[in-house]
Amino acid sequence: MAAKLRKGDKVIVLSGRDKGKEGEIASVDPKAGKAVVEGLNMAIRHTRQSQASQGGRIPKALPIDLSNLAIVDANGKASRVGFRMEDGKKVRFAKTTGDVI
Repeated sequence: MAAKLRKGDKVIVLSGRDKGKEGEIASVDPKAGKAVVEGLNMAIRHTRQSQASQGGRIPKALPIDLSNLAIVDANGKASRVGFRMEDGKKVRFAKTTGDVI
């Protein structure tokens, strides 16, 4: 099945600790059905110091389930994603406005 949410999409969180916050998708794991959104679902990870990096308490963005994310349309509201054919190509569009993403 085609990916409704992709890397670089601006999304809003629908449920959980960060409900209502917006961010950009940094990476998507379609097999697990999760995505990492920059600056959201942050957790502190304790890392050991090495020659390459400084150790300590490092904040890290953890994956969020795709069902808890919705794309932000032109009006700044949450929207579902649909597919349609335009000029022989399959394109994604926001269901609220009908605009191509």
